[in-house]
Amino acid sequence: MCRSGPSSLPISLGLLAAVFLWGGNNTGVRYLVQSWPPVFTGSTRFLLAGLLLLAVLRGTHWLGPWQPVPRKLNGPLWWRGGFSLAAYIVVFNEALRHTSASHVALLLAASPVWALLAEGRPPSARHALRAYGAAALALGGVAVLVAPELQQSGWSWRGELLGLLASVLWTHYGRQCRWLGQHLQGAEVTAHSMWRAAVWLAPWAAAEWMTRPVPMRADLLGVQIYCALAGGVAAFGLWTHALKHWEASRVLLFNNLIPLTTMLWAAWFLDEPVTVRFFMALALVLAGVWLGQSPRTHAPDAPTTVPQSPTANPP
Repeated sequence: MCRSGPSSLPISLGLLAAVFLWGGNNTGVRYLVQSWPPVFTGSTRFLLAGLLLLAVLRGTHWLGPWQPVPRKLNGPLWWRGGFSLAAYIVVFNEALRHTSASHVALLLAASPVWALLAEGRPPSARHALRAYGAAALALGGVAVLVAPELQQSGWSWRGELLGLLASVLWTHYGRQCRWLGQHLQGAEVTAHSMWRAAVWLAPWAAAEWMTRPVPMRADLLGVQIYCALAGGVAAFGLWTHALKHWEASRVLLFNNLIPLTTMLWAAWFLDEPVTVRFFMALALVLAGVWLGQSPRTHAPDAPTTVPQSPTANPP
């Protein structure tokens, strides 16, 4: 049961603030990868954000009590958490090099539909109709977004397809988080996955550093710090606080606002155009997500921990 009364407004405002910060995070990463190599950008951000989250967990109770990681979870955290997150961020950052931040955020918004399809055979014909209908609507939104790019010559459409792949990889990472969430709190899963992802990417990031220009301008460093602090620790803290008071399904509804906040940030900060096509695609994707939110049969001991991240996304 969720709490109601005086606590509802502060929690809602906190979630809106988190969604706003994540929109800025997506836009900031888009800005960074225009000047920095994508793997270096993701690796350094995850290292900073992961270590900061660990420091908050270790030194405060804001995100829950600190507990050491059991030895049996070290391997799963490296593979299920770190490696899955590393694969996602490489594709996510590369997608942002080739298309707008709002487009990538919209493609990521379809990830609940891919998660629904990955759950296996629906328990009834009614659930099957809703699941496949949801997938059809989400794919229709993707088609609206991508179709004009496919009509152009060259590789101008690669960012949209990489964004779609990032959405699938984010779904995969979320499923790994659900498994890890049976043993650790969501904040711990994210913190440990982040720094491990940074380690996985470190050799590639070092190679980029040695072979490609990595300008250390004040604006780039400032945006990277914002992405780690605001898009990582601050937004995640607000998100985790909400999950302590509300059921996960209610909290996750706020994810639907991330493409809009990303669009607003990108229009203001990067001068990205706001198009009618984007809103048409957004309507189809959100309709698919809404249609897919039907009750399903779960085992009574199914974990309630949900993947939480600085991008809601997506980190």
